[in-house]
Amino acid sequence: NLASALAVQGLTVLVVDLDPQGNASTALGVPHQSGTPSSYELLLGDVTAKEAIQQSPHSERLFCIPATIDLAGAEIELVSMVAREGRLKAALTPQALGDLEADFILIDCPPSLGLLTVNAMVAAKEVLIPIQCEYYALEGVGQLLRNIELVQSHLNPELHVSTVLLTMYDGRTKLADQVADEVRSHFGEAVLKAVIPRSVKVSEAPGYGMTVLDYDPGSRGAMSYLDAGRELAARTAANSTQEKK
Repeated sequence: NLASALAVQGLTVLVVDLDPQGNASTALGVPHQSGTPSSYELLLGDVTAKEAIQQSPHSERLFCIPATIDLAGAEIELVSMVAREGRLKAALTPQALGDLEADFILIDCPPSLGLLTVNAMVAAKEVLIPIQCEYYALEGVGQLLRNIELVQSHLNPELHVSTVLLTMYDGRTKLADQVADEVRSHFGEAVLKAVIPRSVKVSEAPGYGMTVLDYDPGSRGAMSYLDAGRELAARTAANSTQEKK
């Protein structure tokens, strides 16, 4: 949804689906049945990024390296490989991407902290954490931050948490406000002002092979993701301007 919102801003976005469930691939409407060139073959070195990239049918600016169910076995296969933590980084060089000049590369990680997620953290410079406005989500964030610190220490000193997005926010509950306040006090400026509400439309959209912005562009969920995308694009543009100075 965030990738789609960035594409609406006129930015070229590549989503690397690194979750065996393939939810990002489904929402972007790209084929990801077993046998499709995917992030699995990319990690094993059987295909190049250029060969695995597909364009989303919903946007000419939205591209995806899909995840197939084969990726579920990649953790075991990677264990015995040389430089196993850096295979995704090596596969996503500008040369490997061919003609695609992406403004954003978003790597969608599995909900576990194994070798796939470590590969993503080594390949990336920034971490974007979507946090559900529920108590258990906060517990998971603590473990994630410890893993990020480990990767910073040993594999990727540039890695940092740049963005936090509050999701599944239910304004009717006190808990949602408490979680939001706690997240903002801990992460400060990293937290986007835009908040994604609980929305049936957001949940329904993947069932139609769409993001919520294509499924129901006028819905609260779609508007919220548009706000988040606008904010993220503006923030990134401001940061790159500062770096050039």
